[in-house]
Amino acid sequence: MENYELDFSIERLGECRIPSPVRGIRFMDDDGHVLYFSRFEEMNPWLEKGIRPPAMETAGPREKIFFDPSQIACGIVTCGGVCPGLNDVIRSIVLSLHHHYGVRKVYGFRYGYEGLVSRHGHAPLELTSDSVARIHEIGGTILGTSRGPQDASEMVSTLEDLKIGILFTVGGDGTQRGAQKISEEAARRGLPISVIGIPKTIDNDISYIQTTFGFETAVAEARRATYAATTEADAARNSIGLVKLMGRDSGFIAAYSVLVNSHVNFCLVPEVPFSLEGFCEALRQRLERKGHAVIVVAEGAGQGLMEKTAERDASGNVKYGDIGVFLRDAIKDYFKQANLEVNLKYIDPSYIIRSMPANPRDAAFCLLLGQSAVHAGMSGRTNMVVSYWNQQFTHVPIKLAVSQRKKIDTRGMLWNSVMAVTRQPDMM
Repeated sequence: MENYELDFSIERLGECRIPSPVRGIRFMDDDGHVLYFSRFEEMNPWLEKGIRPPAMETAGPREKIFFDPSQIACGIVTCGGVCPGLNDVIRSIVLSLHHHYGVRKVYGFRYGYEGLVSRHGHAPLELTSDSVARIHEIGGTILGTSRGPQDASEMVSTLEDLKIGILFTVGGDGTQRGAQKISEEAARRGLPISVIGIPKTIDNDISYIQTTFGFETAVAEARRATYAATTEADAARNSIGLVKLMGRDSGFIAAYSVLVNSHVNFCLVPEVPFSLEGFCEALRQRLERKGHAVIVVAEGAGQGLMEKTAERDASGNVKYGDIGVFLRDAIKDYFKQANLEVNLKYIDPSYIIRSMPANPRDAAFCLLLGQSAVHAGMSGRTNMVVSYWNQQFTHVPIKLAVSQRKKIDTRGMLWNSVMAVTRQPDMM
């Protein structure tokens, strides 16, 4: 999508007429916006044409709200894989609804979008401030989760039956596409239902969102694996530590784990193709020079090296081959044929990382995300996700958030820093 076509306008259910019950905080003006660009030179094309540069609506509480808190119920659903911070977000939404707005009926829909379809038989949980008081101390999600779409018409019928005014959808791009369909179906029926997304992807790969919750915790926990791989690699002659990390289509976790542990020698990500021969030759040269090596590979890297499959998961994604196991075996075979003895240790901490509770900074981030989502919903905004951009919380239309996958800019500062740390060849 060309930048000239960027439209960050947020849909609203109607005029806000009800004075907000929120007290003791500064209300945000509807005219407040955060610039999409952070550098002046990027705005020049707009300024030269006399066009207003693209900007996102600022998140936060409004002085007038759309919903009467005493008359509505709200719902929360978590979808996709588990991720650090899910329970923190649930807790933040419930506490903000209860204590800031006085909403007393909050439902937690179980097992993802299945919980919004009555024929699956998953009765919703009633969430209270007491029931969520300590859930942020544990990983996962108390609501459960599932993958895959459900019929929007059936889900909206459930919302209508329960008199849900606001649905909070916590999940990745597939979840938010489902949220968009729910919002569109509700609008088609003329139902005043607000649908507010909270982006959840441990890979940090949703567009127009600077950082997603759980990502910082994932990088912090990945450090344990890279430290272990470094220790193993240092302990023996011609030793190799190989770590596979999350990153199906975007290698942000792998890249940042390199910057956290500057002992990593190779970082393989989906954005940068490589050949097996080129990589193994570079690895051999590294061993000849230093006697050890540490490799970090994102799960989506090197997929072109393996046999493709037509299988898809419940979310409709093509099932990827296991690049970690593939590289482990390929490296061993390469050095065996070269008649060189190596000692390779393979570490895959993915599910351990996913199941961790949020670290302190992520926990605070989740709290603010949840509160921002509640403020947006109570003001009648819909078909949007809460974003974090240029160090501020903002609103982004779902259609933009899911329009393309965010990837590492291989010409940008992040990848340049990774290359400077690893000193791996530009081309392999």
